[in-house]
Amino acid sequence: MRRAAKVDRNQAEIVEALRNAGASVYCTHAVGQGFPDLCVGYYGHTVLVECKDGTKPPSACKLTPAQESFFESFDGNAIVVFSPEDALDKLEKAVFAWNQKPTL
Repeated sequence: MRRAAKVDRNQAEIVEALRNAGASVYCTHAVGQGFPDLCVGYYGHTVLVECKDGTKPPSACKLTPAQESFFESFDGNAIVVFSPEDALDKLEKAVFAWNQKPTL
């Protein structure tokens, strides 16, 4: 039986900042198996977000082996964030970069 997923201390702040910026945010941390903590919709794009607590030492902010495997194999938009400000910056960059790709 799987234990309950741990939620990083700053996840609620990150969710609030993203929602205040106009994003739709769904918490997915309980999915497990390396799946990111949040599913974020922003200007018609979906970005998966893994939250890490940037106030912890770098060794405590590392991706788990399951998370590393997910990020290596996922062919979509996924980011790791460490604070609300970092989340907003990386979300904007991810959506902007996506909008620059040629339309098929």
